[in-house]
Amino acid sequence: MTSFDQAGSAPRPQSLMLTFFGVHALRRDVALSAGSLIEVFGQAGITEDAVRSTLTRMVKRGLLERHRRGRKTYFGPTERATRVLQDGHDRIWHTGAVNRDWDGTWTLVGFSLPEAWRSERHDLRSRLVWNGFGPLQNGLWVAPGTVDVPEVVAGLGLDSYLRVFQGATAVGPTDARTVLHTAFDVESIAKGYEAFLTRWSADAHGADSQDAGEAATLVRQLLLHTDWLEQVRQDPHLPAEHLPQGWPAAAAEERFQELAHRYEESARQEAASALDVIAVATP
Repeated sequence: MTSFDQAGSAPRPQSLMLTFFGVHALRRDVALSAGSLIEVFGQAGITEDAVRSTLTRMVKRGLLERHRRGRKTYFGPTERATRVLQDGHDRIWHTGAVNRDWDGTWTLVGFSLPEAWRSERHDLRSRLVWNGFGPLQNGLWVAPGTVDVPEVVAGLGLDSYLRVFQGATAVGPTDARTVLHTAFDVESIAKGYEAFLTRWSADAHGADSQDAGEAATLVRQLLLHTDWLEQVRQDPHLPAEHLPQGWPAAAAEERFQELAHRYEESARQEAASALDVIAVATP
Protein backbone atom coordinates (compact mmCIF):
# COMPACT_ATOMS: atom_id res chain seq x y z
CA MET A 1 0.00 0.00 0.00
CA THR A 2 2.92 2.35 -0.50
CA SER A 3 1.34 3.91 -3.61
CA PHE A 4 -2.10 4.90 -4.73
CA ASP A 5 -4.03 2.34 -6.74
CA GLN A 6 -4.13 2.49 -10.56
CA ALA A 7 -0.56 3.78 -10.86
CA GLY A 8 -1.07 6.95 -8.82
CA SER A 9 2.22 8.48 -7.67
CA ALA A 10 3.40 7.41 -4.24
CA PRO A 11 2.46 9.91 -1.51
CA ARG A 12 5.36 11.51 0.34
CA PRO A 13 5.75 10.46 4.00
CA GLN A 14 5.31 14.09 5.12
CA SER A 15 2.04 14.38 3.20
CA LEU A 16 0.81 11.19 4.84
CA MET A 17 1.94 12.42 8.26
CA LEU A 18 0.16 15.75 7.91
CA THR A 19 -2.99 13.99 6.78
CA PHE A 20 -2.82 11.58 9.71
CA PHE A 21 -2.48 14.39 12.24
CA GLY A 22 -5.27 16.27 10.50
CA VAL A 23 -7.65 13.34 10.84
CA HIS A 24 -6.64 12.05 14.28
CA ALA A 25 -5.17 14.99 16.22
CA LEU A 26 -6.60 18.26 14.90
CA ARG A 27 -8.27 20.26 17.68
CA ARG A 28 -8.06 17.30 20.06
CA ASP A 29 -5.14 18.58 22.18
CA VAL A 30 -3.21 15.31 21.91
CA ALA A 31 0.24 14.14 20.89
CA LEU A 32 0.95 10.73 19.33
CA SER A 33 3.83 8.46 20.31
CA ALA A 34 6.57 7.80 17.79
CA GLY A 35 6.18 4.08 18.40
CA SER A 36 2.50 3.97 17.47
CA LEU A 37 3.11 6.14 14.40
CA ILE A 38 5.84 3.75 13.28
CA GLU A 39 3.44 0.82 13.69
CA VAL A 40 0.58 2.44 11.77
CA PHE A 41 2.78 3.77 8.98
CA GLY A 42 4.48 0.41 8.69
CA GLN A 43 1.11 -0.98 7.60
CA ALA A 44 1.20 1.62 4.80
CA GLY A 45 4.63 0.43 3.69
CA ILE A 46 6.59 3.30 5.25
CA THR A 47 9.78 2.17 7.00
CA GLU A 48 10.69 3.05 10.57
CA ASP A 49 13.66 5.12 9.38
CA ALA A 50 11.42 7.07 7.02
CA VAL A 51 8.91 7.78 9.81
CA ARG A 52 11.62 8.93 12.23
CA SER A 53 13.32 11.16 9.66
CA THR A 54 9.96 12.64 8.63
CA LEU A 55 9.10 13.45 12.25
CA THR A 56 12.51 15.06 12.75
CA ARG A 57 12.15 17.19 9.62
CA MET A 58 8.67 18.30 10.63
CA VAL A 59 9.94 19.37 14.05
CA LYS A 60 12.71 21.39 12.39
CA ARG A 61 10.15 23.00 10.07
CA GLY A 62 7.99 24.03 13.00
CA LEU A 63 5.12 21.70 12.13
CA LEU A 64 5.41 19.27 15.03
CA GLU A 65 6.46 19.64 18.65
CA ARG A 66 8.16 16.95 20.74
CA HIS A 67 6.79 15.92 24.12
CA ARG A 68 8.70 13.49 26.32
CA ARG A 69 7.10 11.21 28.88
CA GLY A 70 9.67 8.99 30.52
CA ARG A 71 11.48 7.12 27.77
CA LYS A 72 8.78 7.74 25.18
CA THR A 73 8.62 10.57 22.66
CA TYR A 74 5.32 11.99 21.49
CA PHE A 75 4.58 14.43 18.68
CA GLY A 76 1.79 16.98 18.41
CA PRO A 77 0.96 19.69 15.86
CA THR A 78 2.30 23.19 16.49
CA GLU A 79 0.17 26.31 16.14
CA ARG A 80 1.48 26.71 12.59
CA ALA A 81 0.58 23.13 11.69
CA THR A 82 -2.84 23.49 13.29
CA ARG A 83 -3.59 26.42 10.97
CA VAL A 84 -2.46 24.38 7.95
CA LEU A 85 -4.50 21.36 9.01
CA GLN A 86 -7.60 23.43 9.77
CA ASP A 87 -7.32 25.11 6.38
CA GLY A 88 -7.14 21.70 4.70
CA HIS A 89 -10.16 20.50 6.68
CA ASP A 90 -12.15 23.58 5.69
CA ARG A 91 -11.19 23.25 2.04
CA ILE A 92 -12.43 19.65 2.03
CA TRP A 93 -15.59 19.86 4.10
CA HIS A 94 -16.78 23.47 3.75
CA THR A 95 -15.39 25.13 0.61
CA GLY A 96 -15.90 22.03 -1.51
CA ALA A 97 -14.45 21.11 -4.88
CA VAL A 98 -17.02 22.84 -7.12
CA ASN A 99 -17.26 26.65 -7.28
CA ARG A 100 -20.84 27.42 -8.27
CA ASP A 101 -21.00 30.82 -6.53
CA TRP A 102 -18.40 32.95 -8.33
CA ASP A 103 -19.55 36.58 -8.61
CA GLY A 104 -17.14 37.60 -11.37
CA THR A 105 -14.58 39.14 -9.00
CA TRP A 106 -10.86 38.59 -9.50
CA THR A 107 -7.96 39.16 -7.12
CA LEU A 108 -4.71 40.22 -8.80
CA VAL A 109 -1.25 40.16 -7.19
CA GLY A 110 1.73 41.72 -8.92
CA PHE A 111 5.24 41.37 -7.56
CA SER A 112 8.87 41.90 -8.49
CA LEU A 113 11.51 40.44 -6.16
CA PRO A 114 15.30 40.76 -6.39
CA GLU A 115 16.77 38.00 -8.55
CA ALA A 116 18.78 36.57 -5.64
CA TRP A 117 15.65 36.03 -3.50
CA ARG A 118 14.95 32.53 -4.74
CA SER A 119 13.74 31.21 -1.39
CA GLU A 120 11.42 34.18 -0.87
CA ARG A 121 10.06 33.83 -4.40
CA HIS A 122 9.42 30.11 -3.83
CA ASP A 123 7.63 30.76 -0.53
CA LEU A 124 5.45 33.48 -2.07
CA ARG A 125 4.51 31.37 -5.09
CA SER A 126 3.71 28.38 -2.86
CA ARG A 127 1.38 30.53 -0.75
CA LEU A 128 -0.29 31.94 -3.86
CA VAL A 129 -0.81 28.50 -5.44
CA TRP A 130 -2.31 27.05 -2.26
CA ASN A 131 -4.73 29.97 -2.10
CA GLY A 132 -6.00 29.59 -5.66
CA PHE A 133 -3.71 31.87 -7.69
CA GLY A 134 -2.17 31.12 -11.06
CA PRO A 135 0.40 33.05 -13.15
CA LEU A 136 -1.38 35.19 -15.72
CA GLN A 137 1.88 36.64 -17.04
CA ASN A 138 5.34 37.45 -15.71
CA GLY A 139 4.99 38.87 -12.19
CA LEU A 140 1.17 38.95 -12.27
CA TRP A 141 -0.93 36.28 -10.57
CA VAL A 142 -4.71 35.99 -10.54
CA ALA A 143 -7.35 34.13 -8.53
CA PRO A 144 -11.12 33.99 -9.05
CA GLY A 145 -13.02 35.54 -6.16
CA THR A 146 -11.99 37.71 -3.22
CA VAL A 147 -8.83 36.46 -1.52
CA ASP A 148 -7.48 37.89 1.76
CA VAL A 149 -3.97 38.54 0.42
CA PRO A 150 -2.57 40.05 3.67
CA GLU A 151 -3.49 36.79 5.40
CA VAL A 152 -1.99 34.74 2.56
CA VAL A 153 1.40 36.50 2.70
CA ALA A 154 1.53 37.09 6.46
CA GLY A 155 5.00 36.57 7.89
CA LEU A 156 6.84 36.63 4.56
CA GLY A 157 7.99 40.22 4.95
CA LEU A 158 7.27 41.02 1.29
CA ASP A 159 4.43 43.54 1.59
CA SER A 160 6.40 46.41 0.04
CA TYR A 161 7.08 44.27 -3.06
CA LEU A 162 3.43 43.43 -3.71
CA ARG A 163 0.69 45.24 -5.63
CA VAL A 164 -2.79 43.87 -4.93
CA PHE A 165 -6.08 44.61 -6.72
CA GLN A 166 -9.58 43.19 -6.30
CA GLY A 167 -12.84 43.44 -8.19
CA ALA A 168 -11.33 43.59 -11.68
CA THR A 169 -13.60 42.55 -14.54
CA ALA A 170 -12.18 40.94 -17.68
CA VAL A 171 -13.14 42.94 -20.77
CA GLY A 172 -12.57 42.33 -24.48
CA PRO A 173 -10.44 41.04 -26.01
CA THR A 174 -9.90 39.20 -22.68
CA ASP A 175 -12.63 37.00 -21.22
CA ALA A 176 -12.94 34.84 -18.11
CA ARG A 177 -12.40 31.57 -19.95
CA THR A 178 -9.18 32.90 -21.51
CA VAL A 179 -7.91 34.00 -18.10
CA LEU A 180 -8.60 30.56 -16.61
CA HIS A 181 -6.89 28.67 -19.40
CA THR A 182 -3.91 31.05 -19.36
CA ALA A 183 -3.29 31.09 -15.60
CA PHE A 184 -4.26 27.49 -14.79
CA ASP A 185 -3.66 24.07 -16.32
CA VAL A 186 -7.36 23.26 -16.60
CA GLU A 187 -6.79 20.00 -18.49
CA SER A 188 -4.32 18.72 -15.89
CA ILE A 189 -6.70 19.56 -13.04
CA ALA A 190 -9.49 17.60 -14.77
CA LYS A 191 -7.19 14.63 -15.33
CA GLY A 192 -6.31 14.68 -11.63
CA TYR A 193 -9.96 14.27 -10.66
CA GLU A 194 -10.48 11.59 -13.29
CA ALA A 195 -7.47 9.66 -12.01
CA PHE A 196 -8.80 9.93 -8.46
CA LEU A 197 -12.11 8.44 -9.60
CA THR A 198 -10.27 5.58 -11.30
CA ARG A 199 -8.06 4.85 -8.29
CA TRP A 200 -10.97 4.67 -5.87
CA SER A 201 -13.67 3.15 -8.07
CA ALA A 202 -13.21 -0.37 -6.68
CA ASP A 203 -13.66 0.80 -3.08
CA ALA A 204 -16.70 2.87 -4.02
CA HIS A 205 -18.49 -0.23 -5.33
CA GLY A 206 -17.29 -2.47 -2.54
CA ALA A 207 -15.39 -4.66 -5.00
CA ASP A 208 -12.27 -4.83 -2.90
CA SER A 209 -13.83 -4.86 0.55
CA GLN A 210 -12.49 -8.38 1.14
CA ASP A 211 -9.01 -7.31 0.15
CA ALA A 212 -9.10 -4.13 2.26
CA GLY A 213 -10.65 -5.77 5.30
CA GLU A 214 -11.41 -4.13 8.60
CA ALA A 215 -7.75 -4.24 9.67
CA ALA A 216 -6.72 -2.10 6.70
CA THR A 217 -9.37 0.59 7.14
CA LEU A 218 -7.10 3.02 9.00
CA VAL A 219 -4.49 2.85 6.24
CA ARG A 220 -7.06 3.16 3.46
CA GLN A 221 -8.54 6.19 5.21
CA LEU A 222 -5.06 7.71 5.37
CA LEU A 223 -4.41 7.10 1.67
CA LEU A 224 -7.86 8.35 0.66
CA HIS A 225 -7.58 11.64 2.55
CA THR A 226 -4.01 12.22 1.37
CA ASP A 227 -5.02 11.58 -2.25
CA TRP A 228 -8.02 13.89 -2.03
CA LEU A 229 -6.01 16.67 -0.37
CA GLU A 230 -3.57 16.46 -3.27
CA GLN A 231 -6.44 17.00 -5.73
CA VAL A 232 -7.75 19.93 -3.69
CA ARG A 233 -4.30 21.52 -3.57
CA GLN A 234 -4.05 21.35 -7.36
CA ASP A 235 -7.49 22.89 -7.90
CA PRO A 236 -7.74 26.68 -7.41
CA HIS A 237 -11.53 26.40 -7.09
CA LEU A 238 -12.19 27.54 -10.61
CA PRO A 239 -15.69 28.89 -11.37
CA ALA A 240 -17.84 26.06 -12.70
CA GLU A 241 -19.63 28.22 -15.30
CA HIS A 242 -16.40 28.65 -17.28
CA LEU A 243 -15.24 25.03 -17.17
CA PRO A 244 -15.76 22.34 -19.82
CA GLN A 245 -18.89 20.21 -19.85
CA GLY A 246 -18.67 17.15 -17.64
CA TRP A 247 -16.13 18.71 -15.25
CA PRO A 248 -15.23 15.73 -13.00
CA ALA A 249 -14.78 17.55 -9.66
CA ALA A 250 -18.33 16.93 -8.44
CA ALA A 251 -18.22 13.19 -9.13
CA ALA A 252 -14.77 12.91 -7.51
CA GLU A 253 -15.93 14.81 -4.43
CA GLU A 254 -18.98 12.59 -4.11
CA ARG A 255 -16.73 9.52 -4.31
CA PHE A 256 -14.37 10.92 -1.65
CA GLN A 257 -17.19 11.76 0.77
CA GLU A 258 -18.84 8.37 0.29
CA LEU A 259 -15.63 6.54 1.16
CA ALA A 260 -14.62 8.94 3.93
CA HIS A 261 -17.90 8.35 5.73
CA ARG A 262 -17.69 4.60 5.11
CA TYR A 263 -14.20 4.37 6.64
CA GLU A 264 -14.75 6.83 9.50
CA GLU A 265 -16.11 4.69 12.33
CA SER A 266 -13.98 1.63 11.68
CA ALA A 267 -10.84 3.76 11.32
CA ARG A 268 -11.66 5.64 14.51
CA GLN A 269 -11.96 2.38 16.44
CA GLU A 270 -8.73 1.07 14.93
CA ALA A 271 -6.93 4.32 15.79
CA ALA A 272 -8.20 4.21 19.38
CA SER A 273 -6.69 0.75 19.70
CA ALA A 274 -3.43 1.40 17.85
CA LEU A 275 -2.45 4.89 18.97
CA ASP A 276 -0.59 5.78 22.16
CA VAL A 277 -1.67 9.34 22.94
CA ILE A 278 -1.18 11.92 25.67
CA ALA A 279 -3.05 15.12 26.40
CA VAL A 280 -1.11 18.33 25.68
CA ALA A 281 -1.82 22.04 26.01
CA THR A 282 -3.47 23.73 23.05
CA PRO A 283 -0.80 25.40 20.88
